[in-house]
Amino acid sequence: MTQLTPDFASTFVRLTIGHLTREYPNKLDHVMAGPADVQSPSALHPIFYGSFDWHSCVHGWWQIMRLLRTYPDLPEAGAIRDLADKMLVPEKVAGECAYLEQPSSRGFERTYGWAWLLALHHELSRHEDTRWATALEPLARMFAARFHDFLPKLTYPIRHGIHSNTAFAFTLVLDWAHAHDKPLAALMADRAMAWFEKDRAAQAWEPSGDEFLSPTLMEAMLMSRLMDAPAFAQWFAAFLPDITDGYPECLLTPATVSDRTDGKIAHLDGLNLSRAWCWRGLGAKLTGNASLQALSAEASERHLAAALPHLAGDYMGEHWLATFALLALQGL
Repeated sequence: MTQLTPDFASTFVRLTIGHLTREYPNKLDHVMAGPADVQSPSALHPIFYGSFDWHSCVHGWWQIMRLLRTYPDLPEAGAIRDLADKMLVPEKVAGECAYLEQPSSRGFERTYGWAWLLALHHELSRHEDTRWATALEPLARMFAARFHDFLPKLTYPIRHGIHSNTAFAFTLVLDWAHAHDKPLAALMADRAMAWFEKDRAAQAWEPSGDEFLSPTLMEAMLMSRLMDAPAFAQWFAAFLPDITDGYPECLLTPATVSDRTDGKIAHLDGLNLSRAWCWRGLGAKLTGNASLQALSAEASERHLAAALPHLAGDYMGEHWLATFALLALQGL
């Protein structure tokens, strides 16, 4: 199987690090309550103003910090540390927190950006240098509080394959919650089991034309993290009962990307990468079934082959796809 290597790591860092402080073009998630709210991205967000949008900037930071920890001797390591020392500091974090405190920011980046920020904080907490994690912790705690407030109100999970997908957010947050907020981990597990445990014979009507997540595989990925191996194997057999016969075929077939200059259509490269991540993760959990493991490995490689050549070339994909390539090759 294709594996993460130092060469891949350097390529990903070089694709991403310059975008983290590239302010324009920029797509804001911003409510303007009056003329004073008309401000530039960097004025609104002292840290996460680059990479086209706030959440892509956050997960771009997650990507380069994960690669720094994995390969501390990368040629780009010094540049990563220098940028982190400049940007991940208490006074800039305070500016990000101030933005969240505005009443108009209640729904800001719910729940995709919330989840990526907690994943970033968890990654920083695993570094020997704890300064960056300590600086970011107030912002992480604010987003965790939002999860605590929002999840009891979320009557139904969000199942489509774009930013607000519930299973994706939970998958990103679980490791952070187990380490930093066990009541949140318990809340997410309780809600996920209530929503998904009885799902059977998934129809997998996907992909839609602008999805970058597989609703079907993301649900399975989350359940694989909440259940022990025997229980998950039983659940998965009922959820996708015909998968070893090749059905639903759409889950095994990479999506076709017709125009990589169109930001929404370019999402489908991300779908192929996130499916590769899911199939690899599912194969690792389905250890008692050789045919499922082989199917998972083949599907993962097929989706990687469709997407890895297209990480660069147009900013609509280039500002974010390397993160999903890293997920596909290394996981969380």
